[in-house]
Amino acid sequence: MRLGYWTPIYGGFLRNVGDEGMPATWDYVRHVSQLADRLGYDITLVPELYLNDRKGIDAPSLEAWELAAAIAAVTEQVEIMVAVRPGFHLPAVAAKRAATLDEISGGRIALNVVSAWWQEEARQYGGTFGVHDERYVRTEEWVDVVDGLWRRTPFTYVGDHYEVHDAVLSPKPRRRPTLWAGGESDGGKASIARFADSYVMHGGTVDEIRTKTAEMRRRREQLGREPFAEFGMAAYVIVRDTEAEAAAELERITAAPGAGSPGYASYQEFVQHSQLETAVSLREYSVGTRGLRPDLVGTAEQVAEKLHAYAEAGLDLVLIQSSPLDTELERIAEQVFPLVRGAAAAQAPRGTAVAAGV
Repeated sequence: MRLGYWTPIYGGFLRNVGDEGMPATWDYVRHVSQLADRLGYDITLVPELYLNDRKGIDAPSLEAWELAAAIAAVTEQVEIMVAVRPGFHLPAVAAKRAATLDEISGGRIALNVVSAWWQEEARQYGGTFGVHDERYVRTEEWVDVVDGLWRRTPFTYVGDHYEVHDAVLSPKPRRRPTLWAGGESDGGKASIARFADSYVMHGGTVDEIRTKTAEMRRRREQLGREPFAEFGMAAYVIVRDTEAEAAAELERITAAPGAGSPGYASYQEFVQHSQLETAVSLREYSVGTRGLRPDLVGTAEQVAEKLHAYAEAGLDLVLIQSSPLDTELERIAEQVFPLVRGAAAAQAPRGTAVAAGV
């Protein structure tokens, strides 16, 4: 199993806690990126949101693609999965930008293709929104153009939403970026099975993840496509020396009433414009992406045991959220990595990158 983390573009991950000691600044992101790179984390997801859905729309947040380029320039090993919403990006321009990111990073770029859910953000920033299933139809055309430009020159495409004529993209990526996507509606999953390379999920229980990975495997088989390369999941992680200490931290971050926090409006819109298989409680909402649902909370041994269970259920990647991220990434690397990455990690000097593998 690979272990990655979310880049904190919005000053933290908690909707019910104000100052998490992780400001939405390049200085902090650079610090976290270089620390995680040194500690041997496999991948970071750089989410794309032009408004802050955790701390409220008036709070600061950073832009994903500029941030991804900067992270690529100051790191050496960590893979960079940058999110992209087709409603905000012309596909030919995105293909060119991704190829340049690939050059800067030395082939360490992946894309998380997100069909978008935030209507208010689209209104403020002039993005294309549309009804739920239409967004996935547009996304498939968008991927056709991006992938076509990565593979062929010149490239021509005429669709209902996009067209390009005799387009040239050079240099091309040295390694075609992996396309990740996630969705829970029937239409979304059908679309993702057609265009994505890997499937990423909100947090779920072991049984829920086992069921979802099995379903998506079946969908690929029915299309006659090769299996997904990886299955990933977002999760909020709390590791402490004792179970009681972990439970106290969980209570602290979820205790404040959700309806009174600045990010509550975006939570309501997310539920309204998504077709979720599992209802999101206010308690789960406090950290977003259903990150508490995997229950990766406890001692290092308890968290490692749960990660092994997820690996057996078909999960290949966990994208960690935690607060404050720099402190917690160090704690997880020191205490959890040796338990899930085997004897090689346990014997390696601290700060040495070790190949993952539960």
